[in-house]
Amino acid sequence: IMKKVKVLISGCACNRKFGELVENVVKENGLNAEISIIEDIMEVMQYNVMTFPAIVVDEKVVAKGKLSYEQVKELLSK
Repeated sequence: IMKKVKVLISGCACNRKFGELVENVVKENGLNAEISIIEDIMEVMQYNVMTFPAIVVDEKVVAKGKLSYEQVKELLSK
């Protein structure tokens, strides 16, 4: 089953880099996940998140704030 992963970001460059990190984790580890980077504030607000970046897996917020490569890998491998 493919996971739907959303990375919620604010417009800053560091958050964009985090989005790339999440994409790299999925590619490099062959994880079955579809990634979307969500920057639109109206869509982000639906998740009631005030800390960025945030990771949403299958519509559930699973992480807030910056994570390392290993933390993202562990989170998405579950």
